[in-house]
Amino acid sequence: MGPRLSAVGERDIACAAATVAGVRLELTRKTDLALQAFRVLAASDGLVPRRSLADSLGTTTGFLAQVMTPLVRAGLVASRPGPRGGYRPAADPRAVSVLQVIEAVEGPIDPDKCVLVGGPCGTPVCSLHQAWMAARVALEDALRRAPAIE
Repeated sequence: MGPRLSAVGERDIACAAATVAGVRLELTRKTDLALQAFRVLAASDGLVPRRSLADSLGTTTGFLAQVMTPLVRAGLVASRPGPRGGYRPAADPRAVSVLQVIEAVEGPIDPDKCVLVGGPCGTPVCSLHQAWMAARVALEDALRRAPAIE
Protein backbone atom coordinates (compact mmCIF):
# COMPACT_ATOMS: atom_id res chain seq x y z
CA MET A 1 0.00 0.00 0.00
CA GLY A 2 1.39 3.44 -0.96
CA PRO A 3 1.70 6.48 1.28
CA ARG A 4 -1.55 8.10 2.30
CA LEU A 5 -1.58 11.84 1.76
CA SER A 6 -4.69 13.95 1.86
CA ALA A 7 -5.35 17.53 0.89
CA VAL A 8 -4.33 19.26 4.10
CA GLY A 9 -2.79 22.56 5.13
CA GLU A 10 0.68 23.57 3.95
CA ARG A 11 2.39 22.73 7.24
CA ASP A 12 0.80 19.27 7.30
CA ILE A 13 1.88 18.67 3.70
CA ALA A 14 5.45 19.62 4.61
CA CYS A 15 5.35 17.17 7.51
CA ALA A 16 3.88 14.42 5.33
CA ALA A 17 6.47 15.10 2.65
CA ALA A 18 9.26 14.85 5.19
CA THR A 19 8.35 11.25 5.98
CA VAL A 20 7.48 9.81 2.57
CA ALA A 21 9.48 6.61 2.09
CA GLY A 22 11.66 7.67 5.03
CA VAL A 23 13.33 10.31 2.87
CA ARG A 24 13.67 13.85 4.17
CA LEU A 25 12.41 16.44 1.71
CA GLU A 26 13.07 20.12 2.21
CA LEU A 27 11.84 23.28 0.63
CA THR A 28 13.62 26.61 0.89
CA ARG A 29 12.64 29.60 3.00
CA LYS A 30 12.00 31.34 -0.30
CA THR A 31 9.27 28.83 -1.14
CA ASP A 32 7.71 29.19 2.31
CA LEU A 33 7.65 32.97 1.94
CA ALA A 34 6.25 32.65 -1.59
CA LEU A 35 3.29 30.64 -0.27
CA GLN A 36 2.76 33.12 2.56
CA ALA A 37 3.02 36.08 0.17
CA PHE A 38 0.55 34.51 -2.25
CA ARG A 39 -1.93 34.06 0.59
CA VAL A 40 -1.53 37.69 1.70
CA LEU A 41 -2.11 38.86 -1.88
CA ALA A 42 -5.13 36.59 -2.30
CA ALA A 43 -6.70 38.00 0.87
CA SER A 44 -6.12 41.62 -0.16
CA ASP A 45 -8.11 43.89 -2.40
CA GLY A 46 -5.99 45.27 -5.19
CA LEU A 47 -2.30 46.03 -5.22
CA VAL A 48 -0.25 45.32 -2.08
CA PRO A 49 2.71 47.71 -1.70
CA ARG A 50 6.14 46.02 -1.54
CA ARG A 51 7.03 47.49 1.86
CA SER A 52 3.67 46.43 3.32
CA LEU A 53 4.04 42.88 1.98
CA ALA A 54 7.65 42.60 3.19
CA ASP A 55 6.65 43.84 6.65
CA SER A 56 3.75 41.40 6.89
CA LEU A 57 6.12 38.54 6.00
CA GLY A 58 8.88 39.69 8.33
CA THR A 59 11.43 40.08 5.55
CA THR A 60 13.22 42.81 3.62
CA THR A 61 12.04 44.31 0.34
CA GLY A 62 15.27 43.03 -1.24
CA PHE A 63 14.57 39.43 -0.28
CA LEU A 64 10.89 39.88 -1.13
CA ALA A 65 11.91 40.75 -4.70
CA GLN A 66 13.83 37.44 -4.89
CA VAL A 67 10.77 35.60 -3.58
CA MET A 68 8.29 37.30 -5.90
CA THR A 69 10.26 37.28 -9.17
CA PRO A 70 9.67 33.55 -9.82
CA LEU A 71 5.94 33.97 -9.09
CA VAL A 72 5.76 36.87 -11.55
CA ARG A 73 7.67 34.88 -14.20
CA ALA A 74 5.30 31.93 -13.72
CA GLY A 75 2.29 34.21 -14.24
CA LEU A 76 0.92 33.62 -10.75
CA VAL A 77 1.51 37.20 -9.55
CA ALA A 78 1.47 40.55 -11.34
CA SER A 79 3.78 43.37 -10.29
CA ARG A 80 3.76 47.10 -10.86
CA PRO A 81 7.11 48.88 -10.57
CA GLY A 82 7.69 52.28 -9.04
CA PRO A 83 7.01 54.04 -5.77
CA ARG A 84 3.29 53.28 -6.01
CA GLY A 85 3.96 49.75 -7.18
CA GLY A 86 3.33 46.43 -5.58
CA TYR A 87 1.94 42.97 -6.20
CA ARG A 88 -1.42 41.34 -6.81
CA PRO A 89 -2.56 37.89 -7.95
CA ALA A 90 -2.37 37.61 -11.74
CA ALA A 91 -5.40 35.32 -11.96
CA ASP A 92 -7.95 33.67 -9.70
CA PRO A 93 -5.97 32.67 -6.58
CA ARG A 94 -8.41 29.81 -5.91
CA ALA A 95 -7.14 28.09 -9.07
CA VAL A 96 -3.48 28.06 -7.94
CA SER A 97 -2.08 24.97 -6.23
CA VAL A 98 0.70 24.56 -3.70
CA LEU A 99 2.58 22.59 -6.38
CA GLN A 100 2.43 25.52 -8.81
CA VAL A 101 3.99 27.84 -6.23
CA ILE A 102 6.64 25.27 -5.27
CA GLU A 103 7.59 24.64 -8.90
CA ALA A 104 7.64 28.37 -9.68
CA VAL A 105 10.25 28.91 -6.97
CA GLU A 106 12.12 25.59 -6.82
CA GLY A 107 11.77 24.52 -10.45
CA PRO A 108 9.88 21.53 -11.81
CA ILE A 109 9.93 18.24 -9.96
CA ASP A 110 12.38 15.88 -11.65
CA PRO A 111 10.55 12.55 -11.97
CA ASP A 112 13.70 10.74 -13.09
CA LYS A 113 15.99 11.76 -10.22
CA CYS A 114 17.10 8.88 -8.02
CA VAL A 115 16.80 9.58 -4.30
CA LEU A 116 19.79 7.36 -3.53
CA VAL A 117 22.37 8.52 -6.06
CA GLY A 118 21.07 12.03 -6.72
CA GLY A 119 21.25 11.65 -10.49
CA PRO A 120 19.04 10.05 -13.10
CA CYS A 121 17.47 6.67 -12.38
CA GLY A 122 19.69 4.01 -13.84
CA THR A 123 19.54 0.46 -15.05
CA PRO A 124 19.28 -1.52 -12.94
CA VAL A 125 17.17 0.72 -10.73
CA CYS A 126 17.97 1.23 -7.05
CA SER A 127 16.33 -0.71 -4.23
CA LEU A 128 13.92 2.16 -3.48
CA HIS A 129 12.83 2.82 -7.06
CA GLN A 130 9.32 1.30 -7.03
CA ALA A 131 8.41 2.57 -3.55
CA TRP A 132 9.85 6.03 -4.21
CA MET A 133 8.07 6.42 -7.55
CA ALA A 134 4.73 5.56 -5.91
CA ALA A 135 5.43 7.97 -3.03
CA ARG A 136 6.56 10.75 -5.39
CA VAL A 137 3.42 10.40 -7.51
CA ALA A 138 1.21 10.50 -4.38
CA LEU A 139 3.04 13.53 -2.97
CA GLU A 140 2.93 15.43 -6.26
CA ASP A 141 -0.78 14.67 -6.60
CA ALA A 142 -1.48 15.89 -3.03
CA LEU A 143 0.45 19.12 -3.67
CA ARG A 144 -1.37 19.61 -6.99
CA ARG A 145 -4.77 19.24 -5.24
CA ALA A 146 -3.88 21.50 -2.30
CA PRO A 147 -4.97 25.10 -2.93
CA ALA A 148 -2.20 27.64 -2.35
CA ILE A 149 -4.58 29.94 -0.49
CA GLU A 150 -5.51 27.52 2.32
